[in-house]
Amino acid sequence: MRIRVVSSKEEISSLSKGEKIVHLGFRPSDKDIFTLVKSCPDVKAIHIPNSYIRTISNSTKMFLNMQGIALLEGDLWGHRTDINEYSEIEPEVFDRIKERRKEGLSESALLGKLERETHLNKDLLKFLLKEKVK
Repeated sequence: MRIRVVSSKEEISSLSKGEKIVHLGFRPSDKDIFTLVKSCPDVKAIHIPNSYIRTISNSTKMFLNMQGIALLEGDLWGHRTDINEYSEIEPEVFDRIKERRKEGLSESALLGKLERETHLNKDLLKFLLKEKVK
């Protein structure tokens, strides 16, 4: 699974309509988020760094909720946009999710174990559990 990494508001207009998950590496305004949703009608989640998510207005959160778009909190550690505009979630992560689900753990225990093993944040893992791995 690919996460499109956007470093500046100027990049929003160049996004493909088919983007599913977008990570915003800058402090987005409400207008930036509305523009993103308009540019990418298939977007399922917007991933924003911890320090920036607190600045998202309640009206924008409500708008995203009404559109069925998840607002995920977290960072993409070690990703360099000068090398690749996408961050990849390796197929092995999904294999590990399937393996851990078979263990019959509670959701919180499952998330804790997967967070340690995959080094992905909890919001992103919750989204992946809900959306991708059934």
